[in-house]
This record gives sequence, structure tokens and C-alpha cells, in this order.
Amino acid sequence: MALPGTALAGTALPGTVLPGTAARADDGERLLFRFRDQRITESSGLAVSPTHKGIVYTHNDSAHLGQIFAVGPDGRTRATFTIGNAEARDWEAMAASVDPATGRGVLWIGDIGDNLADGGKNGWPDVSVYKVVEPRTMADATLRAVRYRFRYADGPRNAEGLMVHPRTGRLYVVSKEFSGNVYAAPAKLRTDRVNVLRRVGEAPLMATDAAYAPDGSSFVIRTYFSATVYRAPGKPLTRVAMPPLEQAESITYTKDGMALLTGSEGEKSPVYRVPLPAVARPSPSPTPIRTSARPRAVAARGEEPAGKDGLGVPMPLLWAAAALGATGGIAFLAYRTGR
Repeated sequence: MALPGTALAGTALPGTVLPGTAARADDGERLLFRFRDQRITESSGLAVSPTHKGIVYTHNDSAHLGQIFAVGPDGRTRATFTIGNAEARDWEAMAASVDPATGRGVLWIGDIGDNLADGGKNGWPDVSVYKVVEPRTMADATLRAVRYRFRYADGPRNAEGLMVHPRTGRLYVVSKEFSGNVYAAPAKLRTDRVNVLRRVGEAPLMATDAAYAPDGSSFVIRTYFSATVYRAPGKPLTRVAMPPLEQAESITYTKDGMALLTGSEGEKSPVYRVPLPAVARPSPSPTPIRTSARPRAVAARGEEPAGKDGLGVPMPLLWAAAALGATGGIAFLAYRTGR
């Protein structure tokens, strides 16, 4: 669990763009596509498929069927998945992750909207998040989900942000309030009882969505007007300017973590690609150190690596011994010749 955060305002960290100034990447935003499916009228969540190239998932807001739409890069629906055992009370967000044990994609659907919640009072006694294994093929199907029920430690909240840490698998909910917060779920979720969400940091005013970067190094929280990238709850990294939208409801990262996708409610609503500024992009992976062919050939013959117990002798030691032996031989011949 991330450590509890502080308020958004504070001392800037090295390489940080203060929240008061929105950063914009050099190449600028662009319209990626518009939803063409007439059934998608209130797109309220976005998630990039972990296993199907070019597929973006979305779902409608409340008062709709419990369905998620797999949409291609041209905005056309490739498949519609009905969650047969799920209640669609007020679906407000979704996220995607990968099951490390199977390599299969996992979709998380947040039935976390609660317009009756009033500062920890009233509202639903609990909310739900549904976990669905991503289908292997893009064809209409009815899927079954695992349901996890949640309640907030400090009382009911209205929320529209859901994110899953890609490395730890931990689930987080971001409330949509005038004084919003980030809540962490337990490390191990239970289906036989209600799980408790605990506050770990503050969120900006009226947050409408949230998502973790693919490498887990940061996360983004969207509001109606802009987006803020965080190193951790309460530790802002930079703000990112967003395109003007009719009702900005969704945000997620591209698969490479270099940009954000953001969308809106409405018929034929657009999805924009917004590049991240350099400070919020993933760090390049270190280049592996190349080794010579000779040590690899020795290792292939079953020699023990250097520094490990065993009968094998490290190659540098062998080379040094050979060099010392050759030097001694030359010296001995020189001595014999000199005599």
C-alpha cells in the first residue's frame, strides 16, 4: 500500500512541473477516433487491451445494460461482451491488468458511482468491482465475472476513478468530491465478505477517472478540465493539458505509457490521444551488457559461473594464469639462452 499522501500543494521535487502549470508535449494532442456504435452514448470508462493489439474497451454510464465494448482504432465495435452475472447500478470506470500466473488479460469494471453519498453520509452501504478474464477472441459473448464488494472506512463516497497497479495488482478507487481522496483496497481481495477501502491520499476536485501507467511508476487522475500525473498519492509530478470535451469522463494510458487516451460522454463521442511530457514518460530500460563469445561457450559446456560454489574456474582467472605461465616460459628460455 502506498503511504498516505499530503495535499496537492507543496514543495516541488526535482524534475517536477508544479500543479499550477499544465504541461503539454511537443507533438500535441490528436483525435484518435470517434465511437461509431449507436449503443455507446455515455462512455464513462476506458481501458487499453493488454493482449489484443489496437483494442480499447469502454462501457456506458448508469441506466444501461451491463456490457463492455471492444473498439478498434477506427472507432468501430469489434465485439460486445455482456457480463451475465453483474448488476449495472452505476458503472463509472474500468481498468485492465495482466494475470502474472496465466498471462491473460483481466478487465476490472467499477460499479462505484453513488450520487446519494454526501461527505461520508447516506449513499449505498457498499459498492462493487467486477473482475473479468479478457476473452481470447473478439466475438460477441456473455461472460461471467468475479464480484468484489467494498465499503469505505470513512463512510459512503461517490467515485468515478478506478485503477490497478500493474505490478502489485492492488486496486485503488478515486472519489469524485469537492475534497476527493484516493482509497486503497486490501492487498488480497475477498469474495465472502465486504472489503474495506482506506484513504491513502488526496485527489483533485471532482475527479472523473484515473489510471496507472503501464510500468507502475506513476498514475494519472482526470477532472473535467485537466489531468494530473502523480508519483504516488499526494505527490504530484505534473499537470497535463487536456482537449476541450463536452463531458470529460475517462482516461487511460497507451500500452507503451508514452501518452494518454481521454474520452467523453455523448453520441459518437471522441477519444483523443494526448502525449505525455518527458517528465511523465517511462524511463528507458537499461541496455543489457554484452559478453564475449568465449565465456558463453565455456558456460555452455557446463562450467560454473564466476563467484559461485563449484569446481569450475572463472575465465579471467584462467586467462591470468595462462598469461603468467607464458611469461614465465619466456623468462626461462631467455635465462637458458643467456647462459
